Amino acid sequence: MKKVSSIAKLEDLGRIQLSKSFFMRDFLYSEIANWYGVPNFPDHPDIAIRTGTELCQQLLEPLQEKFGRIAIRSAYRSPSVNQLGNEKGHNCASNEKNFASHIWDYPDAKGYGATACISFPHSSI
Repeated sequence: MKKVSSIAKLEDLGRIQLSKSFFMRDFLYSEIANWYGVPNFPDHPDIAIRTGTELCQQLLEPLQEKFGRIAIRSAYRSPSVNQLGNEKGHNCASNEKNFASHIWDYPDAKGYGATACISFPHSSI
């Protein structure tokens, strides 16, 4: 998928199904992005899709199957959103520390990865 350059491409990105239960749009919401009016979508969508798919299929789907519905609290952050969150003191590490974590489409020293902060709204865990 090419870089998001229009509302139609952003809609296409959001509609990509990463696993049985999760779509890319589930991971793009950001209070920081909304508050400051900063777009929160990946510079490299194909990489973000690939790492997000692995996160969903290897971790989130099995957790959801065992414990019930998962709510995504925080997941993908674009470098600009993450940097802004770091600079404004909104509990975001530096971009370098969030590569292959919240910033799914940039690798860290070990390669690519993805992080999501989740909750189980109907569980007694």
